[in-house]
Amino acid sequence: MARDWAYWTAERRIEVAQQTGATELNLSNIGLTAVPEVIAALTQLQELDLSYNQLTAVPEAIAALTVFTDLYLCYNVFTAVPDAIAALTQLQVLDLSINQLTALPEAIPSLTKLQSLYFSGNQLTTLPEKNAIHNMNELKQKKNNK
Repeated sequence: MARDWAYWTAERRIEVAQQTGATELNLSNIGLTAVPEVIAALTQLQELDLSYNQLTAVPEAIAALTVFTDLYLCYNVFTAVPDAIAALTQLQVLDLSINQLTALPEAIPSLTKLQSLYFSGNQLTTLPEKNAIHNMNELKQKKNNK
């Protein structure tokens, strides 16, 4: 079963990252449908790539990863992103492109270090203004329903 292999692969990569103190973790394109909760143990993690999977929900466990600067969640099937993302106070890059989002998290404006936000290719009907988010340098929002 693909989920078993993908989940096992993710667990192994998380284990190696924990043992080595890695600051980056690539779990992209492995067919994940769920992220192992043990990811919360990677408190040193600064960059996480979960793109090109089949994830339907952003794991709440990532709220424990408060030194995150880059989070790539593009090319999944998310319909929502939890407000727990507000705990990622160091986040500078957030890529939510090519999902099934109908709204962005209300917590986005509280991410005061966010510099780049990508959410093209979703089903958003309202879009944030660039100046509504502190320090925003890049805002990509093409191909939404607006």
